[in-house]
Amino acid sequence: MPRPRKPQSPFRYFNSSPEVIRLVVMMYVRFPLSLRNVEDLLFERGIDICHETVRHWWNRFAPMFAGDIRRQRVSRMRGFRHWRWHLDEMYVKLNGEMVYLWRAVDHEGEILESYVTKGRDKGAALRFMKRALKRHGSPEAVITDGLRSYRAAMTELGNEDKQEVGRWANNRVENSHLPFRRRERAMLRFRRMETLQKFASVHASVHNHFNIERHLVDRQTYKLRRSAALAEWQILMS
Repeated sequence: MPRPRKPQSPFRYFNSSPEVIRLVVMMYVRFPLSLRNVEDLLFERGIDICHETVRHWWNRFAPMFAGDIRRQRVSRMRGFRHWRWHLDEMYVKLNGEMVYLWRAVDHEGEILESYVTKGRDKGAALRFMKRALKRHGSPEAVITDGLRSYRAAMTELGNEDKQEVGRWANNRVENSHLPFRRRERAMLRFRRMETLQKFASVHASVHNHFNIERHLVDRQTYKLRRSAALAEWQILMS
């Protein structure tokens, strides 16, 4: 019986090592740095690459890294049904036009789903919620703001009894917008919906992976978790 062929490495056509590529992608997506900031920081460490190389690598490899992280986390999380979701939409400006980035966050701050639409009517809310439910299963409760689109969408899905609305109840997802806002400013905003959707999804997965919740644990535990997260990142797509 022939042996199954080992999948080819995604780095096989690149002269740079996988370790450098992973480092470049992590720095650009995780931290509020511009393309040229990443180029300069790497040059100080003896790695000479162009800022356009940073752009090419994040476009090529970041979705693959994020997909690998997402598959691992979703498979572990689908068994939990007692979790509570927080849903919210935020404004993002594209070439002077406002679009909406819908985001679902669980009660521990894990970003579950990011979805970009031009409007925030019932249809947009319904597509967003179907996408989140299909990937992560059904939660015990869904906390939203007072936007009527959520009620209409949940009524059509038949889970309106799970919705909770409160003035301060949705602070969890409001706070989770902040890292993305900082990243948006560093990138001088976005220009296309496709780029926004791509980066929002990638940023969510990378943020989840390195979100160690340092304010909830002691220093020693934080250092162990940080080392484990970096070690897992270094073996992505290996």
